[in-house]
Amino acid sequence: MPRALLPASLLLLCSLLPAWVQADQGRLLATGGATSIDGAAGGGIVPWAVLAGYGEQGEWGATAFVTRVETGDYRLDVGGVAASYGNRIELSYARQRFDLGTLARDLSLPNTLSQDILGLKVRLFGDLIYDQLPQVSLGIEHKRQKDFFVPNLIGAQRDEDTEAYLAASRLFLGGAFGYNLLVNGNLRYSRANEQGLLGFGGDRRDRHSVLKEGSLAVLLNPRWAVGVEYREKPDNLSFAGESDWSDVFVGYFPNKHLAVVLAYARLGEIAGLDNQDGAYLSIQGSF
Repeated sequence: MPRALLPASLLLLCSLLPAWVQADQGRLLATGGATSIDGAAGGGIVPWAVLAGYGEQGEWGATAFVTRVETGDYRLDVGGVAASYGNRIELSYARQRFDLGTLARDLSLPNTLSQDILGLKVRLFGDLIYDQLPQVSLGIEHKRQKDFFVPNLIGAQRDEDTEAYLAASRLFLGGAFGYNLLVNGNLRYSRANEQGLLGFGGDRRDRHSVLKEGSLAVLLNPRWAVGVEYREKPDNLSFAGESDWSDVFVGYFPNKHLAVVLAYARLGEIAGLDNQDGAYLSIQGSF
């Protein structure tokens, strides 16, 4: 899809969703989270165990989002949609477009890489707030890299793959000096190089790794949240190292239909270029 058409298409979808989506008012503001760059509900670079939207038992919920990450040498644009039913199951789709910027100019490579991500998340047990157990969800993501020339050139073994993650999330009411505290931890089973934008597996290692992810967020009031995230990465390619990711973010939730997340992301080395740190902005509509 051309870049200029993606935001317009998402806005059109946002206008159509209310015709078939119902969301109850029972869930607390911000407990639907935002949308991760993989398309699943949660934080910015790490999904949570929560499901998209604010639908409860017997109800639909849905989201549409656009995200941009800008480091100076690279730019990542992501857009997608997700729908959930009964606060039990979530389906998501995301399209990532990665502008190679400096690397493309220096090495005379194609300007962009892109991939599609189809996701399924199922809440296994527990509840974010109201159960003795944390909310625990199992997610599966199938990723398909659409521009395999560069990944193949640097040693990637395949252009599509399926990965899984187990997420556990808990909101502690008054847990941070009187403020609500969200704690999330994930284990991911993956061999994706830079999320899959550089293919899957490599000349150094071609097997799945168990990777750790985590998030902490403090809800300063019902509309504002601040927090940190961490995402461990594999290191499959001898062409370049792959750094773990982290960020510090601020989230704004004026109502249950809008979420805005601004972050400073530390992405480290990407495709041989160091110090890829920069701004992250994501806007999500929920229904």
